[in-house]
Amino acid sequence: MIQYFKIIEQQTIAVTNPKDATWVNILPPLKQEEFTELSEALEIPIDFLTDSLDIDERSRYDYSDDVKLIVIKTPTENNSFNESDSFYITIPICIILTTGQIVTVNSFENEAIKKFLSSFQKRNPDHRNMMALKVFEKITLNFQEYLKEINQRRNLLEQRLYDSNRNEELLQLMRIQKSLVYFVTALRSNELLMMKMARTDFLKLSDDDKDFLDDLIIETSQALETANTYTNILSSTLDAFASIISNNQNEVLKRLTTLTIFLSIPVLIASIYGMNVPLPFQASPYAFWIPVMICFFILGFALYNYLRRLKK
Repeated sequence: MIQYFKIIEQQTIAVTNPKDATWVNILPPLKQEEFTELSEALEIPIDFLTDSLDIDERSRYDYSDDVKLIVIKTPTENNSFNESDSFYITIPICIILTTGQIVTVNSFENEAIKKFLSSFQKRNPDHRNMMALKVFEKITLNFQEYLKEINQRRNLLEQRLYDSNRNEELLQLMRIQKSLVYFVTALRSNELLMMKMARTDFLKLSDDDKDFLDDLIIETSQALETANTYTNILSSTLDAFASIISNNQNEVLKRLTTLTIFLSIPVLIASIYGMNVPLPFQASPYAFWIPVMICFFILGFALYNYLRRLKK
């Protein structure tokens, strides 16, 4: 699906002709025929339009004649039905700058483009480079918002784990850890992309725009540091809970072993008196109670010594 937008009197208007549009937004479902038509209409290399289809595409920039391509990673919720997959993943967004338009290509719907659309009427169509930086800003804000959600979810799961050592909470913490791995990798890639763009002046920015890009690099670095911090905290938490669970398991096994030893005493005596051979007191009317009393006596003595050693 392709959307065409133009700013008229500070209002975002949808148009039908790609050449009249200031911003062209491509959303799923993506069709090869639409890519081909748009490539011919705006004179954009077809590879620039299809690069976003590869979910593992790294953050980078490229150019061909007067067309510039920027690929940047953005976070989004994972809609996978597999319960072991991460809660969030990162996907590439292609930003293509032509002589008259800015084109964005998304393999998934994401919040960054929605936020950019909501503020699109405030943009100056003649400053397409600044519009690209505004998309960067929305992506960085998305990372920060998702990191806050991840931290809140992590704290909630940890509180649940204090009350019960269930596998469900541990599995969800592992899903959060996978999400953080995606975030750290994408943020590091985005940071390197922005730093390289600032160093090479790829967008031919003004001094004010360069300052804005420097601020975005700082914000991205802070988000990367936050993601690394949450990753380290979560790794330490999982290791701590693994040790706690192991200690609890050892304690349970210890109690079960002790109980087994105590129960083996009356079982041994009952087994001896159950043999089909002549036994002491077998003719006595107390032949049943004598083994029972012996069992209780030995069991009580063993239990007394165990409790006394336990107190020490």
